[in-house]
Formats: sequence, structure tokens, C-alpha cells
Amino acid sequence: MTDIQDAAPIEDRIAALPDRTLFLLDDDQALRTRLGRALESRGFVVTAAGSVAEAIEVLKALAPAYAVLDMRLDDGNGLKIVEAVRERREDARIVMLTGYGAIATAVAAIKAGAVDYLSKPADADDVVKALLASGDEAPEPPENPMSADRVRWEHIQRVYELCDHNVSETARRLGMHRRTLQRILAKRAPR
Repeated sequence: MTDIQDAAPIEDRIAALPDRTLFLLDDDQALRTRLGRALESRGFVVTAAGSVAEAIEVLKALAPAYAVLDMRLDDGNGLKIVEAVRERREDARIVMLTGYGAIATAVAAIKAGAVDYLSKPADADDVVKALLASGDEAPEPPENPMSADRVRWEHIQRVYELCDHNVSETARRLGMHRRTLQRILAKRAPR
């Protein structure tokens, strides 16, 4: 019962918005569909895309008031789309999503014009809170932030990917023993 009461004010705030258009960009179709439906159920008018090329085409006809963009896509970087959204609509509120949380990319996203930066899998309520936070107030922290072990694991996975899955090079860059890294890579992601 409490969840319904907590959700009502958010839905009322969204319904009162003069423009509820939202552009969603993510190359993970399951996440894009799930998040798109969740945002629509809260009152946004969602248009979704799965690639940078598709996003550029969609943005030729759409000037969204809100955008939720994935940072890393198969065919490019979501920062390019932040700029494209800003060109179409200067006052758009943009939230960046990423599976590879890093301070450098968070800073780049904010400098490009995003209002917040959330790690995947992001809860729809956290996304809405970030989108609706006023300019002078920071959004509330997420209900279920990633654990320190998960952040460490994500960082290791990111460096491993950047090193083209070369265990020796990844271990050298992370300053750890190769066998230790192999044990970490063989385990499942922590929660």
C-alpha cells in the first residue's frame, strides 16, 4: 500500500509537466523495453532507440524534454547523443546510464550536459527522481546502490574489456597478480 502512495505524487508531478516527451537510448533491448514501459506507466511519452545511428535519426524529428541515455553502445558513445539532444532542446533534462561506473565518465557526462549519472541496472523510480530533481537540489541517493564489491568487479571488467580481454595486460594495469585476476574473472558478479 505504501508503494502506491509513494508513486502517486511522482505520477501527479509527471502528469502536471507541460511536456512529457522522453527519449530512451539503450542497446540492451530487454532493459530498454522494461525501462520504457516503466517510464510510460508513470506518465512519460517514451520514444526509444537502440543505437547511436538510430538515435540521430529519431532526434531529427524529436526534441524531447527528457532523455535517458546509455553511455556505452555497440556503435558509439552516448555522450554524442547528449550533444544531439542539447542541440535540439537546450533545456532537456538528461540522465546517463552505464554498466561501467567510473568517475571520469561521470564527469564527462555532467560536463556534456547530463543532470545525473546512474549505474545499471537502474530502477525506474531512481531514473524518475533524477529527471524531476530541480536544478538546485540533488536527487535522492538510490535505494539500492551497488556494493563496494560490485563497484570493484565492474571496474575490473571495464579494464579487462579495454585491454581486449588480455588477462596479463589487465593484471599489469590493475597492479595485481595475473592468477588473482583470473580467479576474480572466473567468479560471478557480486550483488
